[in-house]
Amino acid sequence: MEIGSRRWTYAELEERALALAKAITAVPGPTPTRIALVSTKKFTAYAGWLAIQRVGAGVLPLNPEYPRDRNLDIAQRAGVTIALVDPGADVFAALPKRFRPTVIGLDATGDGALPDVPADPELEAYVLFTSGSTGQPKGVPILQRGIAPYVGYNIGRYEVDEDSRLSQVFGLTFDASTFDMFVTWGAGATLVVPDKEDLYRPVDFIVRNRLTHWFSVPSVIRVAEQVGNLPRGQATTLRHSLFGAEPVTVQDADMWHEVAPRSRFHNLYGPTEVTITCTEYEVPFADRDAWARGATVPIGRMYPMSEGVVLGEDGRPAQDGELCLRGPQRFDGYLDPRENAGRFVRYEEGSVAVPHDGTSPPTRDLWYRTGDRIRWEGTEMVHRGRLDHQVKIMGHRVELGEVEAALYRHPDIVAAGVVAVTEAGETRLWAGYTGTPLPGPDLDLWLRAQVPAHMVPDRVRHLDTLPLNDNGKTDRTKLAEVLG
Repeated sequence: MEIGSRRWTYAELEERALALAKAITAVPGPTPTRIALVSTKKFTAYAGWLAIQRVGAGVLPLNPEYPRDRNLDIAQRAGVTIALVDPGADVFAALPKRFRPTVIGLDATGDGALPDVPADPELEAYVLFTSGSTGQPKGVPILQRGIAPYVGYNIGRYEVDEDSRLSQVFGLTFDASTFDMFVTWGAGATLVVPDKEDLYRPVDFIVRNRLTHWFSVPSVIRVAEQVGNLPRGQATTLRHSLFGAEPVTVQDADMWHEVAPRSRFHNLYGPTEVTITCTEYEVPFADRDAWARGATVPIGRMYPMSEGVVLGEDGRPAQDGELCLRGPQRFDGYLDPRENAGRFVRYEEGSVAVPHDGTSPPTRDLWYRTGDRIRWEGTEMVHRGRLDHQVKIMGHRVELGEVEAALYRHPDIVAAGVVAVTEAGETRLWAGYTGTPLPGPDLDLWLRAQVPAHMVPDRVRHLDTLPLNDNGKTDRTKLAEVLG
């Protein structure tokens, strides 16, 4: 593993992970099924990930740079009783002592007894919280049986071996970070971690570190191009370039092909609920008519271990409709079972899909409704946007309702509405509100204490009233026109 100028061996990673695992088991009482990991991308954080797995628990990653109250709310919803915390980033310190979990520093050692190496595929691997439509984050537990076949498949698919050098661009609260870690470690390869500044100069980072594999959101390409840091033809060590978490445009693919002409280019798709990525499309640059017919690159076909079906509004297979998924990659339901209502359907070939009411746990034969609109173009799928008000901002999934809920928490705001718009190929948030007019910088600063930076609207405007539709709900189309 390499971070900056520092390098660590697998032996050093194992030593630190086992020391932390013994510190966990030294805590009185049974080891919990879920443990928080509070850190940015540091060596000790990666050791913490492995330590939690070693004791058979699931990882709840928390970013200490996110608003404290949001982290505390997520930890409470997840029922955390033990947390591995980067020293100096204890988000639990403000809690009354009786409500705090047991905090173990990531530099700790312990003398607890280690259990047998976990081998149960039904154990939780991790739980992530996505933006929720009710204004509250939704917990998505992912089990080991979803991760194991995924890691093995991708090691082979992308030809990862002990000589490979893979990027680790994604933050630890982003599910794609587990691809970076475990595909690398599963092959005995080297994980190379950039800092924030490196992402403005991705080509320099790739060249300097002789990377063979790159995985990021396509926004990295656009931002680097905008600031003049995307030199062409220099990333010659790259063998595979992977992009996902938001739509990849034809322009993105063209630019990166000029950056890394020897690299194969892959567009990946997958919701958090379906273990990281579940479709893949390799761009055949020599056959432009096959992939450059629209604005975005196809998302391709399902991975071989999972199933997908595109259903129309009538609940039957359609050329254009909602993508529904099942198989070992599909999660078993949200942490709060109430969130399962309306998210699954029962469907078999030749029948009509029937919604699952959520009153019982979703069985494995049910299909998860992604909320993504998909169109078949020949034998490939093309992503056509969201069917609800959920969007991707800088690769992060964002519910407009959670951003609105944050605005509503301001004491001077009476009503608020948020819309997603596209400017120069980028999805951006705009917001309007009623109540007392507030200085823009003050409101922006306040919002940054409520939600992560990618959820803060680029444009916020005071309005006398919000436009409403016939149902009395905010008319988002008209709101976008007003804010524009």
